[in-house]
Amino acid sequence: MKLNLKRPIVFFDLETTGVDTSRDRIVEISLIKVMPNGDEIIRTRRINPEMPIPAEATAIHGITDEDVKNEPTFRQIAKSLYQFIQGCDFGGFNSNRFDLPLLVEEFLRAGVDVDFKRRKFIDVQNIFHKKEQRTLVAAYKFYCDKDLTEAHSAAADTQATYEVLCSQLDRYEDLENDVDFLADYSERDKTVDYAGRIIYNDKGEEVFSFGKYRGRKVEEIFAIEPSYYNWMMEGDFPRYTKKVITEIKLRLGAQKK
Repeated sequence: MKLNLKRPIVFFDLETTGVDTSRDRIVEISLIKVMPNGDEIIRTRRINPEMPIPAEATAIHGITDEDVKNEPTFRQIAKSLYQFIQGCDFGGFNSNRFDLPLLVEEFLRAGVDVDFKRRKFIDVQNIFHKKEQRTLVAAYKFYCDKDLTEAHSAAADTQATYEVLCSQLDRYEDLENDVDFLADYSERDKTVDYAGRIIYNDKGEEVFSFGKYRGRKVEEIFAIEPSYYNWMMEGDFPRYTKKVITEIKLRLGAQKK
């Protein structure tokens, strides 16, 4: 089934140095930009992460330090990449919890202040888990009857994710061919930051999703324990999370005036 699009959507996948969204780096990114008329623009780029690639990461995606030593850094491609994805919605496999937060971190580290608040995010893995509880390899076989022989290649995973979503739309009558619907359906929590440290409660208020103040309003905690903000700013939290809590703290300060 052809996607019903109001604006372009970018399906993307990252290969990285690890799974820590605040510290690890991208070594390969692959994107399929699908236009409302169905045209596709495909790009894959290896990136020098400016740090050694751990052996356990290479064992998964096969990319070594030697493979990327002459490739551009993320900072060198950040502006052109942002131009390519600007104004687009996003699709991926486990992208809401991993790929998107890490991509945003890379942009902020490169000095590109991205803002995706008005964009929609379709996580094909969440749709799959709600329907079948499997992995991307199994999803590709189940929905597309194909073997994902190059799993953990960014290009292969990106293409498979796009095909799986189209097949999901063919298979499930209750899935609407609408980006807004699919983004809502594939979302687990209403997150404020991309890493999911701050989420919205059922009243639309920002609350912590972790730690001793889990479920408590961020404004409330910052008001009664200002040092908690400082602890987060000095801690190993993603840059975008720090940006979000700073906006909340500034808003709280303005309310007191």
